[in-house]
Amino acid sequence: MPEHEQDDQEREFDLRWADQAEQKEPSARARMLAARWKENPPGPVPFRADPEHVARQHRRSGWVSTAIVLGCVAGVIVLLGYINFRTY
Repeated sequence: MPEHEQDDQEREFDLRWADQAEQKEPSARARMLAARWKENPPGPVPFRADPEHVARQHRRSGWVSTAIVLGCVAGVIVLLGYINFRTY
């Protein structure tokens, strides 16, 4: 068996073995934040913005971007037609 296939099989085995672990160690960032927050907990932060405002803004931006794209496509079509008209 080629060497790279053997490495892939060993890596797959290691990943399965690691995924089956009963306890998982938190990442270094999680440990750092836990230690920092133990001494100085963060203040309250709102989880999400007002849903009405977000929905309204999202709907509007979707139409604006659609209009811009369609306008650009129409502009290119008109420009190509004008160039083609001038060549004849």
